[in-house]
Amino acid sequence: MIDARDVRKHYGGKAALDGLDLTVEAGTVHGLLGPNGAGKTTLVRILATLVRLDSGTAAVAGHDVAKHPERVRAAIGLVGQHAAVDELLGARQNLVMFGRLSHLGSTVAKRRADELLEQFGLADTGGKPAAQFSGGMRRRLDLAAGMILTPKVLFLDEPTTGLDPQGRAEVWAAVRRLVAGGTTVLLTTQYLDEADQLADRICVIDHGRVIADGTPASLKGADRLEVVTAGDPAPAADRLGVLGPVTVDGQRVGVPVHDRVAALALAAGIPGVEDITLRRPTLDEAFLKLVTA
Repeated sequence: MIDARDVRKHYGGKAALDGLDLTVEAGTVHGLLGPNGAGKTTLVRILATLVRLDSGTAAVAGHDVAKHPERVRAAIGLVGQHAAVDELLGARQNLVMFGRLSHLGSTVAKRRADELLEQFGLADTGGKPAAQFSGGMRRRLDLAAGMILTPKVLFLDEPTTGLDPQGRAEVWAAVRRLVAGGTTVLLTTQYLDEADQLADRICVIDHGRVIADGTPASLKGADRLEVVTAGDPAPAADRLGVLGPVTVDGQRVGVPVHDRVAALALAAGIPGVEDITLRRPTLDEAFLKLVTA
């Protein structure tokens, strides 16, 4: 649904995107992660036809963003970092307005607004102005506005920034419903747990280039076994070395493992062990390892 090849964009001689490649399959959530200034928002703007690329190619829903931007715009929705709704209007009024701005007839715009109010759990808001909505409700309304034309691809640029846990959960549920309905989502976020929860695949970019691409599980890597010894950690390190490369930090010895049961059995037989921990790496740990390598 999205295919970008060797995309480059410079601002004042500085590369925002430096030969970036990206492929997003239809009907999936694809997470786009990276530190501030990595090029995430620039890429979204290029794919949404808001910024022209300097070189390379990019296609969205089968349409070249440079040659046929009007076709791309007809196939996409975009929800930016800041809510774009009119806070003086109610939810239905906002959606009807967005429908009319998208050239829908009055009757069609009203019908589409009612459908989206039901889909996003906003049908009972009545005429209450959006200014009185919670943060989660406002973002759900923003998502609904981005879906007014039932886009094939929806770009979500940090959609839950500033929301409390309940608001984030509401937006996550709305995104899952969209994807279940066939929409493809490209998600940029600073919350790695959000990408872990929602994304089918994740692309990590830094300095305008892709440095890792895979499923959340593949990026996190193998489980990790850690033991804390009462005395010299050397015997434990020697024993666990059969499982893989060992790290020693004081009395703590760690090693990646692929067979959890066998690893626990091996660790339990080590004399002088005070604590044993078997855990899955977090996406935060994988991300920090990638961007600081």
